[in-house]
Amino acid sequence: MIADRIKLARRKAGFSLRELSSAMNNKVTAQAIGKYERGEDIPSSGVLSALSKTLGVSLSYLMDTGGIALSGVEFRTKANTTARDRAHVETEVLEWIERYLQIELILDLDSAEWQCPVPCPVHLGEVAGAEQLANDVRQQWKLGIDPIPNMTELLEEKGLKVLTVPLPDRVSGFTCMVRRGEGQSDLPVIVVNSRFSLERRRLTLAHELAHRLTDTNALGEKEEEKAATLFAGAFLMPREHLLREVGKNRNALGYKELIDLKRLYRVSGVALLMRLRQVGVISESTLVYAFQSIARGWRTQEPMEIEAEEHRGRRERALRFERLCYRALAEGMVSLTKATELLRLPASEVETGLKGPQYADADHR
Repeated sequence: MIADRIKLARRKAGFSLRELSSAMNNKVTAQAIGKYERGEDIPSSGVLSALSKTLGVSLSYLMDTGGIALSGVEFRTKANTTARDRAHVETEVLEWIERYLQIELILDLDSAEWQCPVPCPVHLGEVAGAEQLANDVRQQWKLGIDPIPNMTELLEEKGLKVLTVPLPDRVSGFTCMVRRGEGQSDLPVIVVNSRFSLERRRLTLAHELAHRLTDTNALGEKEEEKAATLFAGAFLMPREHLLREVGKNRNALGYKELIDLKRLYRVSGVALLMRLRQVGVISESTLVYAFQSIARGWRTQEPMEIEAEEHRGRRERALRFERLCYRALAEGMVSLTKATELLRLPASEVETGLKGPQYADADHR
């Protein structure tokens, strides 16, 4: 509803009713905005346009023509996540998913169907069951035991929509369902914070995959989080492969070896060490000593970040939406202006994406 969208966008922007009225140069009163948010009145097209501009959201978002809403939003955050943080995240997801569905509709595509690899939801009787669940998912998806080169693309291929955007520091990631119009299936979405390192984002994606697969009521909240963390480690660093690379028992570890291993599995140094302890390769005392010596400071600062070596943000991201936009543009199904709106990129950049860098070089000359 328009009422809910206006309220959510206002909270995202951090305005009170009076502050929003003032930011709109008193085009409408705070009382009128309150009526819009309660569904007691509907803003005119001119007011909607002013609200869109002031709140930094699209008109289509405010008008909610598709009847799209989020459900089951579960934040993996610190306890002090604010209402403004939640509004910011939910608005970001709704705007993005609406653009995603627009391009699928233009291309007459059914939204990619979520391919749940196991009978969902899985009822884990204990935390340790998450290890076997990770093995089962890998087996069903025919991934073998090798490291996963692109976690984001893998999940998109399996029907999960993945959004990587700048979010408040308190929000690492979450999973939710997007409810659509009558007769249409819900869409599962995983959102991760682009401000975090690639290593952490990959772990968050695997962690949220676990939440998507399991019955959230089967274990207590703390146990559920432990199970999701165990699943993420086992999914990204399969026991069999890890033992083959590291050995079954180690009394000491070297810095260069750990850095090479974290690059191999594309995980954080801390997650790697915890996984080595988890599978029994190292003892608790060896783990503690590592954090006191070669891994000192790794809990707060990721060593040798992968993206820093691969040109940040270009190596591992969701590309399906972008591909569909350029497909529609190349086929003449959308204009350059529409593609720019959908991709939220400058027209010159979109045109270069269509025609190639040689076009940009010739234009520059």
